[in-house]
Amino acid sequence: MHPMLNTAVKAARRAAAIINRASFDLDRVKVNLKGPKDFVTEVDQAAEQAIIDVLIGAYPDHAVLAEESGASANLHDEHENVWIIDPLDGTTNFIHGFPQYCVSIALQQRGQITQAVVYDPTRNDLFTASKGAGAFLNEKRLRVTKRDKIADALIGTGFMYRDTAGMDEYLQMFRVMTENSAGLRRPGAAALDLAYVAAGRLDGFFEKGLKPWDMAAGSLLVTESGGIMGTFAGESDYLYKGNVIAGTPKVFAQMVNLLAPFAK
Repeated sequence: MHPMLNTAVKAARRAAAIINRASFDLDRVKVNLKGPKDFVTEVDQAAEQAIIDVLIGAYPDHAVLAEESGASANLHDEHENVWIIDPLDGTTNFIHGFPQYCVSIALQQRGQITQAVVYDPTRNDLFTASKGAGAFLNEKRLRVTKRDKIADALIGTGFMYRDTAGMDEYLQMFRVMTENSAGLRRPGAAALDLAYVAAGRLDGFFEKGLKPWDMAAGSLLVTESGGIMGTFAGESDYLYKGNVIAGTPKVFAQMVNLLAPFAK
């Protein structure tokens, strides 16, 4: 395992220990509202700090882009090494005791995601990837499914809960994809959904309004397992645009054809 990936795994496990301890007594977890249906807990904040302590302890000159604390002071466009962190993707699930959430950590080097960890503490599923070296689940090599028809595909998605004005458009997308696929699922943690595409548990995934920390680690898992990532228009600059499609090569192409009208 690459040394930087090994450090990221250590950080993810440190955060997961905090999350697991809190999960035993959810009534005591303090919950705040960042925006409409957008929750943050003291667990998110403690887990994020634990991750940053491990990463910056090992690599003090690296920059950080994290969901709760934002960008570190040394982050700028030309920075060579940036850790992109979501300490608890699926906070709403977590505070309800719904076991679908994860820790997501990615390393971006000169604009490329090179290391990725998505860790599901409820199942002890550790998804890892290094650029050019493949994607793994608990050390087992991952490949996307061989499914080539969207009519046979199981597709994951997420609701645009922060943008109620866009709900009508989302319902249109929901209808299009439901009519054209074998089924649609909305588990509620984008990083884990992308990991499931890499693992073949889903054949594709789409969502609008995501942030870099929602998809940075998952994107490398998908591409290193033979899948494709792109915007609704099929372009490669999805990480900072917020709308994304992931899938097997042929399913991805069919999803782009169906979702391109919703690209704006």
